[in-house]
Amino acid sequence: MMTKEALTALILGKKAALSLTWEAIAAGISLSPVFAVSACLGMNSLKEEPAQKLVTLLDLPAEAKTILMACPTKVWDKAIPTDPLIYRFYEVIGVYGPTIKSLIHEKFGDGIMSAIDFSMHIDKEENPAPSAWY
Repeated sequence: MMTKEALTALILGKKAALSLTWEAIAAGISLSPVFAVSACLGMNSLKEEPAQKLVTLLDLPAEAKTILMACPTKVWDKAIPTDPLIYRFYEVIGVYGPTIKSLIHEKFGDGIMSAIDFSMHIDKEENPAPSAWY
C-alpha cells in the first residue's frame, strides 16, 4: 500500500508533469488553495468528493483516494526550521505568539484556536520600504 509520503511525492510529480499551479488544482477540486495544498502535502485529509476529483485531475492510482481521505499524522520533524521563509513564521510566532494568545483569551476566554478549522489567504502586500533581500 502506498504511504502518504509516497503519495505526496507522486502528487508533486504529477503537478510538475502537467504544468499545473496550486491555484488550478484547488479550483479543480473546489477547495481553497491553502487547504488543497495542505492536503496534497499530507497535512490534512480530504472528504470523498474532492479526493476523487484530485485522483481524476492528476490521474492518480485508485488507492490514492483512500489515502487522501485518511487522517494525517501531523509531524513537524525539525526543532527550528532552516528554510528562510518558514523560519519567518517561526519568528512571527516567537515574537507575537504571547500577544495573539492574550488577545484570544481576552476575546473568547480560556481556550485554544484551531489550526485546522480556520481561514488563510495568501496575497502580496506592496511595501514602499526598500527590502534588504533585493
